[in-house]
Amino acid sequence: MTAPARTAPATDPPVGATPLRPAARRRADRRPVATRTATPWRARTVRYALPLAVLLWLTALRTTRLDRIGDLGLLQALPPTYYAALAVLTAGFLTALRTPWLPQRRLARYVLALIVFVHATPSLLYPTLRYSWAWKHIAVVDAMLRHGGTVPDAGKLDVYNQWPGFFALNALVLRATGLHSALGYASWYPLIANLLLLGPLLLLFRSLTRDRRLVWCALWLYYATSWVGQDYFSPQAFAYLLYVTVIALTMRQLSLRGREAGRFGWRAGPYALLLVLIAAIASSHQLTPVMLVSSLAVLALPRRNRRTVLPVLAAALALTVAWDATVARPFVAANLHSLITALAAPDRNAVSGLAQLGAAAPGQVLASWTDRATTAAVLLLALAAVLRRRWVRRTTLPLLLLAPLVLLLANGYDGEMLFRAYLFALPATSFLIAALLAPGLPRPPVRPAVTGTVLLALLGGLLFGYYSKEAVNHFTPQEAAAVRYATEQTPPGSRIVSLTSDEPGGELHYDQHSWIILTDADPADRLLLATDPQTALTDALSTGQPSYLVLTRAQLAACRLTGLLPAAAVDEIQYTAAHLSALRPVYSSPDAIVYQYLPPTAPAGPVGPAGPAGPAGPRAPVGPAGGAGGAGGAGPVRGAGPVGAVGAVGAVTEGGAS
Repeated sequence: MTAPARTAPATDPPVGATPLRPAARRRADRRPVATRTATPWRARTVRYALPLAVLLWLTALRTTRLDRIGDLGLLQALPPTYYAALAVLTAGFLTALRTPWLPQRRLARYVLALIVFVHATPSLLYPTLRYSWAWKHIAVVDAMLRHGGTVPDAGKLDVYNQWPGFFALNALVLRATGLHSALGYASWYPLIANLLLLGPLLLLFRSLTRDRRLVWCALWLYYATSWVGQDYFSPQAFAYLLYVTVIALTMRQLSLRGREAGRFGWRAGPYALLLVLIAAIASSHQLTPVMLVSSLAVLALPRRNRRTVLPVLAAALALTVAWDATVARPFVAANLHSLITALAAPDRNAVSGLAQLGAAAPGQVLASWTDRATTAAVLLLALAAVLRRRWVRRTTLPLLLLAPLVLLLANGYDGEMLFRAYLFALPATSFLIAALLAPGLPRPPVRPAVTGTVLLALLGGLLFGYYSKEAVNHFTPQEAAAVRYATEQTPPGSRIVSLTSDEPGGELHYDQHSWIILTDADPADRLLLATDPQTALTDALSTGQPSYLVLTRAQLAACRLTGLLPAAAVDEIQYTAAHLSALRPVYSSPDAIVYQYLPPTAPAGPVGPAGPAGPAGPRAPVGPAGGAGGAGGAGPVRGAGPVGAVGAVGAVTEGGAS
């Protein structure tokens, strides 16, 4: 009788670790062999669950009502069929995981579907670009195109002149393609960035094991727990993609043996590629190079890794220091004192993003606590994998898990460091959790029901973190038209004032206008705005230059939902602006209004033609701060500034040149 074939080992010897003993490998191989005839229902489930999930998702897109966005953002606007699609997709993927004879492409299709379901949905639903920070980066690319490089008179945005890599690359793409703006593809950047991440993540996980189920389970968990939302059109998303690529290439090199590794740990070609990637990171973002140096430093701790890792670490350290000491020297010199001060307050750095929840809307409080619970659950599951799966302790994964967390002691990064550390630790945590939950691994196994419950719970946490701040994340065409009027139709040198920075394109032509954010002022001025809005508005607008006030739905939602200003104060500001004789509406729509400030002793100056919504209407406050088109209730906020200022109510926003 022919002996039954055995499946592949559950795990390969970890990178740089001592190979498993024969007895241990035999125990790892002792798994029941699934056959096509033994589990026909699994094959049918895997085959039909994916098209059913896609059908439910497409149906959900057709029936989503953006006017229902409320305290929980897009979660309230999406119909039940959307959540059913994710549940069916998860069930099909879990079934595919437990069917080892299925081809690898079946698992790949489920992971691709998860990426599309989560990251393509806002791009398909929203008529304009999502996130105010993405609009800001569009403005920087536009300014660099107009000036052929460095932007003069950049003001607070001069930091982008010191880390221009991302913007210069996009300007090059626009020149090469003949496109006039990056708006055409920026709306799809979250989907593009996450699809591009598949390559380096696959390379990273395959350098740790040849068990394809473990690899695809880790990929699913990565995308199911990446709730931080740093995937939009930004230097951070670009630099993070390059960071994961550098770590993946380094881990793959660690897995090579003999001649393949090169005489000095690297062959010339791959090492030259690493130098290009590291240079792009150092020139694009101020935090990611530090994260890269930290990760490489901990990877170099085991002696067996040093021959491979030290050359990469030396290059990363040299290029980062060289850039910061030359091109970025103005920013570094101006912020050196705060960096040194942060070293003396590590406890503040770790919790600075978890403050001021008292005045937030109830839905935002729930979303914030869900984000915290998801973060804690991911870290605890990764820790459990380290404790229960002995083989992972012989890999470099625990080191990669700890590397970003060390930076919590170094800097608060405008209240965002905790969530940034979570993001950079995510490749390690997702693989560790997969090692704990994936079927077919060495005992003790985890029951399928437990694995399914964990996958669904983590996916629910992702939705809260990624979708619950959409009242301020997305903008209506009327808001975009109002801001475009303020930036394009007002005279050069005008002073433009708004409540918050939550507007689509307020920084457009930032080298020609000064844009003032009232809620960014010191506490005394913010208190004056809340208690005496007439005086505060008059002081901000009466500067002797053409001045304009812009109020939009998203700004009002940001103030109300985050507690940035009391709700009564927001209503009073609207009323004051509508009845102040020195303010004349020059653009009006249900979602936005632009006022021109008229000094009491000076006649009205010329203004440009009315925007596409038509001439200014009567003095009326902006419509309710809610869903799209001003038709819904107020919705939650992703970021009216750094997380610390908003109270960790929204997902992480950009700090500095992010």
